[in-house]
Amino acid sequence: QYKRVLSEGLAKAGLTADLSRCHAPEVVDYIVYAPNPDLTDFSPFTRAKAVLCLWAGVEDIVGNKTLTQPLTRMVDPGLTEGMVEWVSGHVLRHHLGMDAHIVNPDHQWQPKAPPLARDRTIGVLGLGTLGAACASALAALNFNVTGYSRSPKDIAGVICRSGPEGLAETLSVAEILVLLLPLTAATENLIDTKALSRMPQNAILINPGRGPLIDDDALLKALEIGQISHATLDVFHQEPLPQAHPFWTHPKITVTPHIASETRPATASQQIVENIRRGEAGLPLLHLVDRGAGY
Repeated sequence: QYKRVLSEGLAKAGLTADLSRCHAPEVVDYIVYAPNPDLTDFSPFTRAKAVLCLWAGVEDIVGNKTLTQPLTRMVDPGLTEGMVEWVSGHVLRHHLGMDAHIVNPDHQWQPKAPPLARDRTIGVLGLGTLGAACASALAALNFNVTGYSRSPKDIAGVICRSGPEGLAETLSVAEILVLLLPLTAATENLIDTKALSRMPQNAILINPGRGPLIDDDALLKALEIGQISHATLDVFHQEPLPQAHPFWTHPKITVTPHIASETRPATASQQIVENIRRGEAGLPLLHLVDRGAGY
């Protein structure tokens, strides 16, 4: 998938490179990496100047103690555009109540108009590259958008909150909540019984971020009692989602198979080439992972 576009990109940047999946570790200058259980020991790569990850999420690799080389995460325009489109589509679906018209076996004529976007509050947890882009797109559609991040952010048209109080305030007003936080020790199972109980009655949950952000049992209970009216989930604790998992058949859950956004070779290669160019020129690498923060 990457051989042609990455080769062309390197050549266009004036870089000569020998791309292979079979180089001896001691001759490798850069590792272009997709989380791969076959590569768990980075210590033989003594010459490597950086590990350039093809994924936005790095939770599967960031704690690897053999990885002493600089690690970068993927920030890719195609990845961002895909996420904005998926999130906007599902927010609009729930905002407009489209399911009731698409699935209407009894042919009920119920001419109830949805509210305008300006009368709906959307919460976005996580205001990194993807979260900020989604929040801005939803604000451009005239939704009231409140975002939460670990550290303070400033995004035009979006109410930005941070810290524990900011999280609680965002949850309390989010009629539709979009999860785009990174997965860290602090965010695993963040959406638990307490968090769900803070949300408005009959709120909707949309998760295209990381499956383990949600306590599955807590979500099932919240759906049962009507605290949450629907959950649209693209990511899960275990993937593929096991056939026997209750999410598949739950009437208030929509499952999509981790398709909210995809790293696309044509655009991702441009980011890889730019970091290799910077590395060879002695410039700082883009999108370096903060090992302490975990992303």
